[in-house]
Amino acid sequence: MIPSRYYADNAVPAISWVTQGIYLLIAVALSVLALVSLYDVLLQMVALIHAEDMMQGVLEVLHAVLLTLILVEILETVTAYFRTKKVLVTPILIAGVTAMVRRVLIFGVEVHEPAEIGMTLAAILVLTIAIVYIGKQEHQESDLDVG
Repeated sequence: MIPSRYYADNAVPAISWVTQGIYLLIAVALSVLALVSLYDVLLQMVALIHAEDMMQGVLEVLHAVLLTLILVEILETVTAYFRTKKVLVTPILIAGVTAMVRRVLIFGVEVHEPAEIGMTLAAILVLTIAIVYIGKQEHQESDLDVG
């Protein structure tokens, strides 16, 4: 009888290859989306020149820029995985803060409940604290890996 450890030892490399393949496909998809989003930023900037409502045009450009930044931060998480074989949380948290900032920009344009605004600001605060705390941990772990 073949021990179950034998199956586990053979399954782990296969699963690892599948995981890396999925991450690679995600990286390609995010790269394409980031490039399309950057193209949208350029289109929005050209449209801003001819915009009747300059403030609305600036907000649309800013939204497009922040979306591109979110995509790049998530892509950075995937590329960091290829470099370190670890999933870094800090870029994901930064993307979360950026998404919340995009949401705050909408508050100036649309009517929202004060509780909704408060919850969004609380989310930004919690994400920022998490970035500082987890960023320090990830930095310490990377120092240990190097040293």
